[in-house]
Amino acid sequence: MKLLSGKTLTLLLTSTLFSLTGCGGSSDSGGDSGSSGGGSSGTPQWVAGVFAPDSELAGQCAADQTGSELTEKLWLRSWSNDTYLWYDEIADIDPAPFGVIPYFNQLKTQELSATGNTKDKFHSSMPTSEWEQLNQSGAAVGYGAHFFIQQANGTQDRKITVTYVEPNSPASIEHVSRGYVVTEIDGVNVKDAADSASIALLNRGLFPDSAGQHTHFTFKHLDGQTFSDMTLTAQTIVSTPVQNTTTIVTTTGRVGYLQFNSHIATAERGLFDAVNTLSDAGVDDLVLDLRYNGGGLLAMAGQLGYMIAGNQATQGKIFERSTFNDKHPNTDPVTGQALTPMPFFSESLGFNASLLGAGQSLPSLNLSRLFVLTTANTCSASEALMNGLRGIDIEVIQIGDTTCGKPYGFYPTPNCGTTFFTVQFKGENDKGFGDYSDGFVPSVNPTLESEIPGCSLSDDFNHALGDTDERLLNAALYYRANDRCPTLLGKAAKAKPRAQFIDTGFILEDTRSQNVLHNNRILTQSSQ
Repeated sequence: MKLLSGKTLTLLLTSTLFSLTGCGGSSDSGGDSGSSGGGSSGTPQWVAGVFAPDSELAGQCAADQTGSELTEKLWLRSWSNDTYLWYDEIADIDPAPFGVIPYFNQLKTQELSATGNTKDKFHSSMPTSEWEQLNQSGAAVGYGAHFFIQQANGTQDRKITVTYVEPNSPASIEHVSRGYVVTEIDGVNVKDAADSASIALLNRGLFPDSAGQHTHFTFKHLDGQTFSDMTLTAQTIVSTPVQNTTTIVTTTGRVGYLQFNSHIATAERGLFDAVNTLSDAGVDDLVLDLRYNGGGLLAMAGQLGYMIAGNQATQGKIFERSTFNDKHPNTDPVTGQALTPMPFFSESLGFNASLLGAGQSLPSLNLSRLFVLTTANTCSASEALMNGLRGIDIEVIQIGDTTCGKPYGFYPTPNCGTTFFTVQFKGENDKGFGDYSDGFVPSVNPTLESEIPGCSLSDDFNHALGDTDERLLNAALYYRANDRCPTLLGKAAKAKPRAQFIDTGFILEDTRSQNVLHNNRILTQSSQ
């Protein structure tokens, strides 16, 4: 895949890139009143095993009366049958009893992976207006505090901990900091809440639907003794995806540290500036903190891979090769173009042209190894970065927990006011490896390709990110100096099984897709 200039950019993110044009809002409640086999001559209808081209059904929406809920569902059905990676594992059921979104939720495989885990954990949708806002700037309604939710089980209580806070947000203004524990929300005790009404209040408080919502929080401080009561007012928060760029001076050289939270459009400028800063500082190594980075733009991961490894290591190498379902062995089913591997991009792509235009040469650190900090929230495009670098023999050392396990991706596709995300391709690195659906595992004695040299450690909420005493960063510095993991006492230092935790950010089941960027790799179509 070659880099293009001018208005023709490869893999840019903007709402004008999509070939499917959506219309007004779509309803997700209730089914169709008529039989799926009814309708006058020429009216689209469901016939088991018969699929009209999705292009003939796109943009026919109930809201503006250009179509109906049935045409919206039939479009979803045909689109999935054509592009879904495991299309032959979708049960072709009558859409009539379902609303649009409930029907979409049926259009995925129900199979398990070879290791017995859910095969497709990433099927989701959200209003197109929200997606465009989130995608371009990371803007979403909230307080600026990000939460880690530990579910109650037989051995532990439910616990909600602040992982980090966005600058200049309501939470930061009130001095909420990493490691604070939420004990009450609007009078509901977090640990003891058990009935549906209390759980609903917790969810509403943690994840407000609209700006202006006032929520009363009680936080326990790091000392375990001090409590703060405060009311936070939700607003549209624009995230800062690149934070805490610092240089750590050690006796054996300079180590760069970079916290990278999301592969969104605004991160291109942040990464450009951060790598320039670290290059000017003459760092000898880099610790890349991806513990809360669930992915986003795959091409941006290709850019960062270049900025880490440099021109010599990436020249002529593949960052990732995408494979679609067996209906499309040679052609991308979304763009219609011949399949070509994604390179390590050496120039800016202009994801957000107001911050950084296309065609600028990217800086590089020319490193032969990378220390990466991970948790179960490290997902998709972040895993692709790790895999892509390993594919060109850059040494990757993993400190933290097993990653989420998503070698899959998609094109966000809008129709009738909703953008849909369905698994459409699988990625492999330059060496042809992409089998890590159970995640990359840090190991002191790797035996599998999905096991990476490093240290299995749990997240440390008792120190700020970037603090050299913070467990994961400290372990990376120790490993760099001693070529082995530190000896840590106590169970707290060991990474806990992911089954004990919920990564979606919700107390109950993940019924909303507000944080779709947090576990995905995204391709976008070319702008002409």
